[in-house]
Amino acid sequence: MRVSHRVGLLRMAASMVLVGALRGQNIAYQQDPNWRAPQEAAARRSPLAHKPEAAAGGQKLFHRNCTECHGEDGRGLAKKHAADLLLPAVQVQTDGTLFWKITNGNVDRGMPSFSKLPEMQRWQLVLYLRMLKQDVAPQATGTKK
Repeated sequence: MRVSHRVGLLRMAASMVLVGALRGQNIAYQQDPNWRAPQEAAARRSPLAHKPEAAAGGQKLFHRNCTECHGEDGRGLAKKHAADLLLPAVQVQTDGTLFWKITNGNVDRGMPSFSKLPEMQRWQLVLYLRMLKQDVAPQATGTKK
C-alpha cells in the first residue's frame, strides 16, 4: 500500500509539472538576489496607490509590453526565463522597487528597461501588478476579496 501511495504522489507531482509546462508557466523561476533597487528608489511611493481605476490602463500596458515574457496571467513563461509576478518574493517588494525594476530592467536576466514609457504609465504597471496579486489571493488563501 505504501508503494502505491508513493506512485500516486509521484504521478500527481509529474502531472502538476506537466500542466505548468504546457501552460508555459515558469515554475522554476528564481529571483536574482543581486537585482536590488537603491534605498531611495525603493522608498518611493506610488502616486496612483489610491487610484485603483488607473489599473485598467496598467492592464492595457501590461498586455502590450509584458505578456510576451510574463504571460497573460503574469506567471512568467519558462521559455523566456521570466519572473512569476505573483510570487510572494515579487509581491512583497515596495511599489518603488517594482517601479525601479520596470524602469531600469535587468539585461543580464533578459528584462528590458521600460524607461521610454512615460513615468505615469510605469506607475500604472505597478498598480496593475498589485491587482494581479488581489486576483489570486482569495484562491490561494481561501479568504474573501
